[in-house]
Amino acid sequence: MQFFDDSLLPENQEKLVIQVAPFGPQFIPSDSDDIAVTMDQQVQKAVDCWNAGATVLHVHVREDDGKGSKRLSKFNEMLGRLREAVPDMVLQVGGSISFAPEGEGADAKWLSHDTRHMLAELTPKPDQVTIAINNAQMNVFELLTAEDGAGTMLADPRVKAAYQDMCTEATPTFYIEHLKRLQEARIQPHFMLGGVSQLETVKRLIRRGNYNGPLVLNYVAIGGGAAGPDPFHMMEFIRQVPDGAVLTIEGIMRNVAPMNMMAIAMGLHVRVGIEDNLWRRPGERMTSVEQVEQMVRMAREVGRDVATGKEARSIYQIGTQYNDVETTLSKLGMAPNRKPGQRGFPMNQVG
Repeated sequence: MQFFDDSLLPENQEKLVIQVAPFGPQFIPSDSDDIAVTMDQQVQKAVDCWNAGATVLHVHVREDDGKGSKRLSKFNEMLGRLREAVPDMVLQVGGSISFAPEGEGADAKWLSHDTRHMLAELTPKPDQVTIAINNAQMNVFELLTAEDGAGTMLADPRVKAAYQDMCTEATPTFYIEHLKRLQEARIQPHFMLGGVSQLETVKRLIRRGNYNGPLVLNYVAIGGGAAGPDPFHMMEFIRQVPDGAVLTIEGIMRNVAPMNMMAIAMGLHVRVGIEDNLWRRPGERMTSVEQVEQMVRMAREVGRDVATGKEARSIYQIGTQYNDVETTLSKLGMAPNRKPGQRGFPMNQVG
């Protein structure tokens, strides 16, 4: 991404799109008063976040016993309810479905390829499904402190043992087929990338025609195999993101707010919610709605407008697909592919 002399002026930036992840399927209901359990409560949580200013909803679903659901029928029910309750909100289904352990003593793990491919068959269909690229460690405990886990299951050594060896399972066999199915269903993939190497793979997928559409992505700075909160790593990632992409910054626990402050200032977008963070400061909890409200205040303090639901859909280009590789490269601001025998650096031709 390129920054000009006037790129930090809010009137030249896209309106802020606020993603919210309020369902936190890795937690159990006793971990937080902000965890919605029944279907009615989960839908109301979405409405409350929408009213606070969030326009993209990261969707997971709970069973009646409070555990994260792995049943796609529950996702169908939830999506149907959400379409009625928050019709202008961008509905983004979490592509892991749920990686919570099945029971005591079981490891946290991602579901099978076939199960995750079925997300392309959800009815009603979501606007987006998140997708990870390349296998990687996903040790969410690496960056957590004792204060982060206080009063939650994260303080339990057995939970740490279940989660610390978890990996994102996203090989080429999976993501090439998954992208094909999502595009055929006209569901936008939302790329969740933990560093520059994963971004490079996405660029290669685009150049080889595996994906023809807008590039909407999160920089996932949760550590443990993904990037951490180092601003220099984040800036290098931002530098390598194509100019035509839509980039959101995602952190973990109390790193969420400072990283999002930088995102707001630079014209990028933000993600909040109890799936990522429970705390305002040590010992003081913060609900998903309060986190959304905090982002709205931050944006207003620097004069940056917050997107409406329809504006968020336009910024994300929901429903847009391109016909070929060269069109995709041009729309994303990427240089064209090299032609046979061509020497030097390929450039977009003007006029």
